[in-house]
Amino acid sequence: MTDRAWLCDTRLVNDVSEQDVAHALEILGLTLPVTSDALDRAKRVQLYNWNPTRYANLTNNPAQYMTAYKKAEEMTKLVEASHALLVAVLVPDDVPNP
Repeated sequence: MTDRAWLCDTRLVNDVSEQDVAHALEILGLTLPVTSDALDRAKRVQLYNWNPTRYANLTNNPAQYMTAYKKAEEMTKLVEASHALLVAVLVPDDVPNP
């Protein structure tokens, strides 16, 4: 398993280590404590930065373009997985008080 594949594994929330959470926070550029608003904003910013279509027309070298495009696709998946992990672990469910 590669160092980035750990986040894409399907696991129960109880099986998530502190190292997994720290890596997800690092990917999104966050530090604890995290609010749901900050988490959503960090996800949007990272998805904008790593949007694969942003790499169109940056170079005339097709091999270089495809390398950058594939890296952006990989990072987009990693950002989505990091966000999902942190939402599941750190953000409490909104439960209305009776």
